[in-house]
Amino acid sequence: MKLKPLADRVVVKQIKAEEKTKGGIILTAAAQEKPEVYEVLVVGPGGMVDGNEVKMEVKAGDKVIMGKYTGTTVKLDGEEYTIVRQSDILAVVC
Repeated sequence: MKLKPLADRVVVKQIKAEEKTKGGIILTAAAQEKPEVYEVLVVGPGGMVDGNEVKMEVKAGDKVIMGKYTGTTVKLDGEEYTIVRQSDILAVVC
């Protein structure tokens, strides 16, 4: 199944947490911090949103930072995705 976001929405997937520390200690799932870095998978076309023209600034493959409680999480084919508005993205990781 494919997702096609509408308007200024972006489909992202959270990047997996580190399983080892820099010192080589293996972390359990409970001890791993959830990263706030996501990979952009699909970007909507932009256009008119709430009477304003929206130009899409992010593209598929970008790594972005978002707030912890942003967007709507959906589960498709056993994978978890988050759908957010472009304005919910705080920064692009360079």
